Amino acid sequence: METDSDNKASKVKKRDDFNDSTKSKNWESKKEKKLRKQQKFLEQVDKKRKSDQNQECEDNLKKKARLNSQSFEEDGKNLEKNKDKESVSNTAPGKGRPYTVSIAVAGSIIDNAQTPPLKAYLAGQVARAAAIFCVDEVIIYDDTGGHGTMGCEQMARILQFLECPQYLRKLLFPIHPDLQYAGLTAPLDIPHHLRRTEALPYREGVVSSKPRKDGGKDYSLVNVGLDRDCRVSKKLKKGVRVTVKFEDASPDYILKSKGKLKGTVVSPHLPRREDGLYWGYTVRIASCLSKVFSECPFQEGYDVTVGTSEKGSDSRLLKPQRYNHLLVVFGGVEGLEYALENDESVEEDDVSKLFQQYVNTCPSQGSRTIRTEEAILISLNALSHFMHK
Repeated sequence: METDSDNKASKVKKRDDFNDSTKSKNWESKKEKKLRKQQKFLEQVDKKRKSDQNQECEDNLKKKARLNSQSFEEDGKNLEKNKDKESVSNTAPGKGRPYTVSIAVAGSIIDNAQTPPLKAYLAGQVARAAAIFCVDEVIIYDDTGGHGTMGCEQMARILQFLECPQYLRKLLFPIHPDLQYAGLTAPLDIPHHLRRTEALPYREGVVSSKPRKDGGKDYSLVNVGLDRDCRVSKKLKKGVRVTVKFEDASPDYILKSKGKLKGTVVSPHLPRREDGLYWGYTVRIASCLSKVFSECPFQEGYDVTVGTSEKGSDSRLLKPQRYNHLLVVFGGVEGLEYALENDESVEEDDVSKLFQQYVNTCPSQGSRTIRTEEAILISLNALSHFMHK
């Protein structure tokens, strides 16, 4: 028979067991809470890091586009000043090429690709077409009424990456998801993509140091992908891409591994204007179809505009004409009509009225549809007699 003392001992033991169980649960609960807080903090840090990287890439893209626009505007002003001395047309004599060719492509075509590798490959096809036909400016415009901004930015970033010489890419382009599969694309292999053993009077470079002084004069060092940096007599900000013209154009001077290498910073359009060298393309983003025309970087605008559509007239009937700046516009999956419908700033209902020439560059097509990346190659080839003389 249990006594009072036995009952008291049993109650004390149960209370102690209950307290131990409660403490164990509380300890486990605190541990779980701590782990959850740590995990949440790590996720926030990772999210902020990715956001900062994306913001940095977007800032670099906008900065380069702004610099390109300023350079184009300066080029246009210089051409205007020299108009009396030099005939600015596609029939100008000499080895220089004063006229420019621009193409505009709908950014929505990249959204039609199913996977990131295919998106990169599609952008690479556009870049290859621009390089093959010596296009000087590529405009990526939004034909969706504001819903295709991401596609425009992605295509513009890939196009800029591919145009940049290989030895400068790591210096100008930080790691970004849009460029993950850019290595799958075919290289452009254009004249300014020079190897270490190749020499031209011009070379692309990146300012590699802060401005320095020598005898009271400012100078900067530019990494031009050779064994030694090039010295230019100009105060430049570190990390800026420039075009350098060497003091001496001989390969022996440019390629030797010792001694000072000197040059001058020039407009990126000078190799084309003076020596007829194709020096790559610039990239511009337009928020709608009308901005392709209104935000033209040339002071006098595009003096010849061509729209491409299966509803246009036969391009073979076009006759060559004089121009300073030619623009060829390509629609997206839904065509130029769709881009016009989504552009609220234009009251015109007939898209053909926006262009001086509205042509069909493949009037006898066998397929029901021609993809935009295919249409660019077909059209630039069909218009080659009209574009270049």
